[in-house]
Amino acid sequence: MLWNVPNTLTWIRIFAIPLIVLLFYMPYPWADPAAGLLFAAAGITDSLDGYLARRLGQTSRLGAFLDPVADKLVVAVALVLLVSKDTRALIVLTAAVIIGREITISALREWMAEIGQRRKVAVSQFGKYKTILQIVGLSMMLFRWDLIGLPIYNLGVVLTELAAAATLFSMVAYLRAAWPELTR
Repeated sequence: MLWNVPNTLTWIRIFAIPLIVLLFYMPYPWADPAAGLLFAAAGITDSLDGYLARRLGQTSRLGAFLDPVADKLVVAVALVLLVSKDTRALIVLTAAVIIGREITISALREWMAEIGQRRKVAVSQFGKYKTILQIVGLSMMLFRWDLIGLPIYNLGVVLTELAAAATLFSMVAYLRAAWPELTR
């Protein structure tokens, strides 16, 4: 089904991407927090769509394909946006690690599915925690404003760096699980 509840949430996440970009570059003081909040809302739909698909019995092949694509798109776009305004080596390296890992693991999962071994590289609980770190960290970096004296952008950088470390750790775990198939 193209428009069941979980797929609709995924489509909303995809349609939010150009709005996040637009808000990010708008010259109004409220635009950065709006971009951060919209990104956070997109992250929440990521959690909801899979849960609702299972809960409502609305899992679909389209949803199984579209959900990770939407996740990777929204995260990659956010990272590219942030690098466009903050070109420090640490930020660029963090973005490169996260985007590179996502491409690598997506390709690995595709290949493992082709040989009938997809379950060996299924999303782990640790991968879900990594995604939460990414969404919260990137939301804070996009938000940019300090709140009640807290340096939100800097806290977001720290969380996103932790997400990058978790990204590498999970990539190693997935590669180890797939290693017997990779060396055949």
